[in-house]
Amino acid sequence: MTMTNNTPIALTIAGSDSGGGAGIQADLKAFSAAGAYGCSVITALTAQNTQGVQGIFDVDPAFIRQQLDSVFSDLAINAVKVGMLSQPEVISTVADALAEYRPAYLVLDPVMVATSGDVLLQQTAIEKLKQVLIPKANLITPNLHEAAVLLNRPVPENLDQMIDMVEPLLALGSQTVLLKGGHLSGDKAVDFYHDGKSLHRLESNWIETNNTHGTGCTLSSVITALLARGYTLSEAIPEGKKYIAEAIAHADQLTIGQGNGPVHHFYKYW
Repeated sequence: MTMTNNTPIALTIAGSDSGGGAGIQADLKAFSAAGAYGCSVITALTAQNTQGVQGIFDVDPAFIRQQLDSVFSDLAINAVKVGMLSQPEVISTVADALAEYRPAYLVLDPVMVATSGDVLLQQTAIEKLKQVLIPKANLITPNLHEAAVLLNRPVPENLDQMIDMVEPLLALGSQTVLLKGGHLSGDKAVDFYHDGKSLHRLESNWIETNNTHGTGCTLSSVITALLARGYTLSEAIPEGKKYIAEAIAHADQLTIGQGNGPVHHFYKYW
């Protein structure tokens, strides 16, 4: 890890979750918990709670660009996390700004499949993501359903099928791939990451809880915050895995809503 005297700043470019468990809100909590200052560019507003999404209001791409110019022109942003971008025009807007401002690290969480299995992005948006953002990323963090959509393959049902997806995902152009296996059954939650040289296995104990809302957003954001602090990818990814395992393990200490509650971002402090 390389230390700097500057305050580490991480930017999240994603949608807002009014329930506070995922999206921008989860990202900012994760940044803070991991020791980085968080700023944000909001791409969509949702009316959302622990029981689901009741409405979505997309932000105009021109205003998204204004937000991007505003934060990049003033703040020394060390690392960027990109979450759900629902429209091709928004993906192009974000890609153009990142090409101009060239942050040191870009972490892309390709949010495109709902917990129900429904595909959230139009095919044109998925193709645009593969063309202009994934090749710019230092890390992509798909879960099994998102990996299946990116590769146009069935969702893996075991670890061998999961491993078979890693190198094709890497071939999409990112420097590193973290494939999350939390949807597989078993007594361990197993992820794999490939850094372009070799395959690494990460595992934690399976935690039985309904409170896992925002898990993917949080993991990618913790990794982003650690990169902003000077960690390398090979240091940040395992640390992120440890953090999210603990945040899930402590989730039932919170009583939030009547549905699937959030993970406990501040388990170390509360």
